[in-house]
Amino acid sequence: MNTQDLIDTAHSIVAADKGLLAMDESNGTCNKRFAALGIPQDEETRRAYRELILTTPGLSKCISGVILYDETIRQQKEDGTPFLKVINDAGIIAGIKVDTGAKDMARYPGEKITEGLDGLRERLSEYSRMGARFCKWRAVIAIGNGTPNRGCIEANAQALARYAALCQEANLVPVVEPEVLMSGDHNLKRCSDTTEEVLRIVFEQLYSQRVMLEGMILKPNMVLPGLSCAEQESVDAVASATVQCLLRSVPAAVSGIAFLSGGQSAELASARLNMMNSMFKSQLPWALAFSFARAIQKPALEIWQGKKSHVSAAQEALYHRALCNQAARRGQYDAAMEAEYAEKNTSGDSEISRANTRIKL
Repeated sequence: MNTQDLIDTAHSIVAADKGLLAMDESNGTCNKRFAALGIPQDEETRRAYRELILTTPGLSKCISGVILYDETIRQQKEDGTPFLKVINDAGIIAGIKVDTGAKDMARYPGEKITEGLDGLRERLSEYSRMGARFCKWRAVIAIGNGTPNRGCIEANAQALARYAALCQEANLVPVVEPEVLMSGDHNLKRCSDTTEEVLRIVFEQLYSQRVMLEGMILKPNMVLPGLSCAEQESVDAVASATVQCLLRSVPAAVSGIAFLSGGQSAELASARLNMMNSMFKSQLPWALAFSFARAIQKPALEIWQGKKSHVSAAQEALYHRALCNQAARRGQYDAAMEAEYAEKNTSGDSEISRANTRIKL
């Protein structure tokens, strides 16, 4: 383990107001999203989509690192150039998802435990040789009637900590992702209380497993009311609740915090991150960055539709969302960015406008 390398990589991930682009969807999840849009669900189409993402012009201006999936890290551009070379040549840091998914937890109905520790040391060694410099492991915690139970939280926290220790042993920065899910009718306070409990237990386990906090990134959920909650709080309220929760539960030594989007709309995810940085950036011990998947990818995927003729328009949409999130890190994102973009792309002169016309035809 090279302590300084880990610290330098962790700092690079959250430097220059950039963030992470999560493109680590499993094949099954990717296929479901393709199916919903009538896109073929096969390896070549997944490869073409990931090439679209990785070759987006200017991506490295806003994105510090990309989180890949096992299939993706082994893939190439259509011309045979390995994706890892494309990533490295762009000055972006390559990362890899290493858990094997959340499974039903024995004797805890409705709760999940993330698996993947078996054989992890060997997989980490392979990914490191390939060129990955950081990893990600996601645990999911559901709020419901009587859940989450402490046993579920502790089991997931221990797995996250053991994963993180193995990553650092392999000189890979662990991105630790304990996600309190948005699904449910819980209010903002319930989410805040649950998130704080989860984070406290996660850090207890990280200490227990001797994980160096300066060489890791935390990827938490924002504190939000459940999707079916009758009272959906303001952007200001979400920002305040999230930051207060983090201040109570996340040690100052952590190199950075990169939020997951968790099913939020692209615009809301940007607005909430922006408000946190606008209100609190100068008061915080760690950077507040982003590690978004759907909140960056979704508009591009909907434009692409699996068609080569839509690639440029889809890349334009992807870059816009990355640019919005970089602005949110600076506390400079506002609705005018969306209005200007929408106006440009309804004028009939843009790639997106032309792509949308072709879709209608």
